[in-house]
Amino acid sequence: MNNQPPKKDGLRNIVIGQKIEPVKLERAKEMRRQMTPAEKILWEHLRANRLHRLHFRRQQIIDGFIVDFYCHAASLVIEVDGKIHEQQIEYDAERDKILSARSLRLLRFKNEEITEKIEQVLMRIYQTCCEKT
Repeated sequence: MNNQPPKKDGLRNIVIGQKIEPVKLERAKEMRRQMTPAEKILWEHLRANRLHRLHFRRQQIIDGFIVDFYCHAASLVIEVDGKIHEQQIEYDAERDKILSARSLRLLRFKNEEITEKIEQVLMRIYQTCCEKT
């Protein structure tokens, strides 16, 4: 029995039709407990539907990847890129391609953008959510 109440449109703000490995689920939970400083800042603005009542989930598993933030209603994935992403450009590009094939839109922000320009970041997220796909 699922303890979550259904949303008004019958969806639960998750990506359905995918098998999630238990090890991947545990990794996502661990990542929620150990967010980076930039992820924590962004989460404080996105959590509890604080950004114009848009519902975001953190560390959401989609096609075997763990994305930083996900808004189901807007089909939007948000990634917060730290220094590690400079070494994994090809991996990120392949991952983005797979997520885009699922008709998801992606926004990437560097840590510095979030720590230094959070208002501009939030405006860009909101504008992207409002755009028609």
